[in-house]
Amino acid sequence: MTGGEEEDLAAAWGAALEGEAAAPTAERVLNQAEIDSLLGFEAGGGEAPKSGIERIISSGLVAYERLPMLEIVFDRLVRLLTTTLRNFTSDNVEVSLDGLASLRFGDYLNSIPLPAMLSVFKVQQWDNYGLVVTDSALIYSVVDVLLGGRRGTAAMRIEGRPYTTIERTLVERLVGVVLHDLGEAFAPIAAVDFRFERLETNPRFAAITRLSNAAVRARLRIDMEDRGGCLELLLPYATLEPVRELLLQQFMGEKFGRDSIWESHLAEELRHTEVTLDVLLDEQTLPLSRVLGLKRGDRLLLSAAPGAPLTVACGQVPLFEAELGRRDSQLAVRITRELPRGRAAQEATP
Repeated sequence: MTGGEEEDLAAAWGAALEGEAAAPTAERVLNQAEIDSLLGFEAGGGEAPKSGIERIISSGLVAYERLPMLEIVFDRLVRLLTTTLRNFTSDNVEVSLDGLASLRFGDYLNSIPLPAMLSVFKVQQWDNYGLVVTDSALIYSVVDVLLGGRRGTAAMRIEGRPYTTIERTLVERLVGVVLHDLGEAFAPIAAVDFRFERLETNPRFAAITRLSNAAVRARLRIDMEDRGGCLELLLPYATLEPVRELLLQQFMGEKFGRDSIWESHLAEELRHTEVTLDVLLDEQTLPLSRVLGLKRGDRLLLSAAPGAPLTVACGQVPLFEAELGRRDSQLAVRITRELPRGRAAQEATP
């Protein structure tokens, strides 16, 4: 075999081996454009609006618009805080609601601009927790105002150092004021107390729920002339679950969903409703053959003793206990006591 034939044979053998190796891995591989489309990104690197896996992930969140009464609660909180903070700081304070957002708890912790103070509070009646996040601008503004800083000058910011005990104490007082007004804002819906628990500066130590759980964030803007900052309230949906049904109602005036005119009209009509009362003299159990054999003129002897208490009922509902008597030529009953109804009747039954 010559040298040329050997080279041709080696080339053919190598091509055959490459073909065998490529045969098992003949699956189609996605290119970069298809991968970007699947992940929800455009070719230029920008984020596509709600597409791909991002749409699947975000579909698990509950939009805060499904709790319309929650907006009313925070609007009420803004009005209360405006008055309370003016008395607290003795300054002209304006509080505004920058907006509500629904997001995952882990994403929110990663988005907190540091340095900041994270106040963990417990909702006593709902047995769960929430967060109040105060940014550095508001911290230094509150400290400056409460310690007698000049008006009309921006608060001095000293970054790169831990917060002092005085600063932490003043912020804790501010958070106490906010939590008190938050309880007042929820008062028309449910009586609830928000109790301050601890103050953290590291978001990792303020984990009050699982990172994947959904939460509602309310951003409040507090302006004190040339000073101010932002304060954020975070309430996990698990915390709001006990009053979720109440938060689902639509806002109809300051009565939080109640229509007093319709309630008064319904109560007035109910008072004029006619009902039939039956006096139960006696109860007997008879054979069916005897009942079928009853005819006009037959007599049924009552086993009730004279003066025995009788039952006055409306339909199947017993209402009163009474005594039998006579007035002129008619039988009459005198009510002696009211019988318990509903749950009270069940508890009274041995």
